[in-house]
Amino acid sequence: MKAANLGVLFLIELGALAAAGYWGFTRDVAVPLAWLLGLGAPAVLIALWALFGSQKATYKTRGAVRVGFELLWFGAGVAALVLAGAYGWAIAFAAVCAVSKTLAVNWGQ
Repeated sequence: MKAANLGVLFLIELGALAAAGYWGFTRDVAVPLAWLLGLGAPAVLIALWALFGSQKATYKTRGAVRVGFELLWFGAGVAALVLAGAYGWAIAFAAVCAVSKTLAVNWGQ
């Protein structure tokens, strides 16, 4: 179960990026701007993860700061789905994130 949860943790990281891209590409704007948003939103999340979230992060976060960062980071994925009108997916993504992150904390992952 612990190994499976590590896989789920990785997949929800990718899911947040996909949600941000989906939000950008589904905006009702000119095509070049949609491409900019669709590629730029995940790029911003990747940069934030590299700086604060990854194992090799430039600025390591721990404790309450880490919890806050992850709430904002994964919350951005949920918010992107809500803003794109994918309410069911947003609820499902939020539920999977909550369960997986809770298990990770309990299991010390």
